[in-house]
Amino acid sequence: MKAVDTIALILLIVGGINWALVGLFNFDLVASLFGTGEPGQAGTVGTIIYVLVGLAALWAISFFGRLAESSRYVHREIATEHST
Repeated sequence: MKAVDTIALILLIVGGINWALVGLFNFDLVASLFGTGEPGQAGTVGTIIYVLVGLAALWAISFFGRLAESSRYVHREIATEHST
């Protein structure tokens, strides 16, 4: 796994946990650590974190293409093994 993929997954996990906390408890962890503590009031550092999480989500879209390619490769290998 590339370093960028790992960083993207970490950011997506952080973002997912943050949204779960907002949804369940109206508690924005990013805002409380880097801003005012109110949901949506994250300050400059919090805003940067939100942007990074969004960019990570866009990057993660590429996982689907790579998974599909990997799956096609595995299916070709299995078909080759069975044909011999």
